[in-house]
Amino acid sequence: MDQLDVHLLTLLQQDGRSSISELSKKMALSRPSVAERLKRLQEKGIIEGFYARVPPAAVGRKLLVMIELSEIRAPLNEIERFLADEPDVIECHRATGHVHYYIKAALNGMDELTGLIERLVPYGNTRTSILLSTPIERRIILPTATNGASHSE
Repeated sequence: MDQLDVHLLTLLQQDGRSSISELSKKMALSRPSVAERLKRLQEKGIIEGFYARVPPAAVGRKLLVMIELSEIRAPLNEIERFLADEPDVIECHRATGHVHYYIKAALNGMDELTGLIERLVPYGNTRTSILLSTPIERRIILPTATNGASHSE
């Protein structure tokens, strides 16, 4: 990956809806060159896809929580199937240490939270934190520098 690829990644993470023409102008490259770079980054799995970001509160899900699931009482594949089918779960991270899963959920209110926790209890112990704010919501991700220098946004 060269500096032009890094620049392309930066631009796309700032605005994933940028057209090939807009990217071409910002990068001072031809449209075919930008399109080819974009295609190559997708084929290599560096760009997985393009998505619309929807703030949970904008669709009525004003309660954000992080649930720790520990002391597991069921097979991991069973837990992960359950979580994949749970519509309130918006992220799930499997981890090392005493907590096996960190589950982020977006809910309408306390009744939904109570229901989710009750559905999780058969799988292990839960510990819930209400998320008050998100000081760092989304950060541009670039490859780490191999020469010791770091990239900034």
